[in-house]
Amino acid sequence: MPQRYSEDDIIARIFAPIAGAAALGLKDDAALLPPQSAPLVVTTDMIVAGVHFFADDAPALIAKKALRVNLSDLAAKGSEPIGFLLGLALPADWTNDWLEAFAAGLAEDARAYGSPLIGGDTGATPGPLTISITALGRAPRFVPRGGAKPGDAIFVSGPIGDAALGLAVRRDAALAARLSAGARDYLIGRYLLPQPRLDLAPWLSANASAAMDISDGLAGDLAKLCGASGASAVVDVPNVPLSPAAREAIAIDPGLFESAITGGDDYEILIACESGAPPPEPARRIGEIVAGHAQPIFLDGHKKPVFFKKLSFQHF
Repeated sequence: MPQRYSEDDIIARIFAPIAGAAALGLKDDAALLPPQSAPLVVTTDMIVAGVHFFADDAPALIAKKALRVNLSDLAAKGSEPIGFLLGLALPADWTNDWLEAFAAGLAEDARAYGSPLIGGDTGATPGPLTISITALGRAPRFVPRGGAKPGDAIFVSGPIGDAALGLAVRRDAALAARLSAGARDYLIGRYLLPQPRLDLAPWLSANASAAMDISDGLAGDLAKLCGASGASAVVDVPNVPLSPAAREAIAIDPGLFESAITGGDDYEILIACESGAPPPEPARRIGEIVAGHAQPIFLDGHKKPVFFKKLSFQHF
């Protein structure tokens, strides 16, 4: 077996070249950030093999997903990224080639999103590959989860359910075989590689009453936003945007509609804002915040309630 990098090699050869100036060459125990012109926003998300991705996924895509789910949280707070910390627990079967490909994917996204590596830690684990990223950003105005008010309009930033259906396609060979190649590739791609909506951050900071990224499913995350805001909501299900690929999958198996609404991994932004505010493109209005403390109500095209077995993905 080829000799693997030592921990010092990993720092100096793999991660130091992609680190930002604040990381001090990864030669110290901490980073040094300059004073910020706006409040600092900090978020952490962890992804684990077998839970958030498949262990045999391409390492560059795993790295990008790990970073992007954190950048999605920053976007929802109206924040622009300034850097991130990486915690990497490697299982026994890691290789130099795997680590180099992981770092290459991470570096590509760090450059693309203006979010350099500023520090972190590596270690060994007997369990599955685990990646934890702490992302830092700055926001002219922090957009809370709990600021929605009765009368606010509810928007989502893009199609709902693609990633959950992409996971279903990977798990169900019969479903994959019935889908067109284009729909299959699109849904799997949306599962593998989220698109953080950082382009919406300035609009959110200026206009949103409340916002959060949709990581655990639209229904459940809307319930969380409403709970934090002390309000409820009414959603018109026909207005929830679905991609053509998602519609194709649901036409094959109508039961997948519930997976699309409750399954998670969308990383679109759920937005509450004053009803008269100009909507951000390409967001779609799906409902309204209302007074009360009940769970959000989902109405079909005939204004009849739609009920789900569960509201969202749950780890425990």
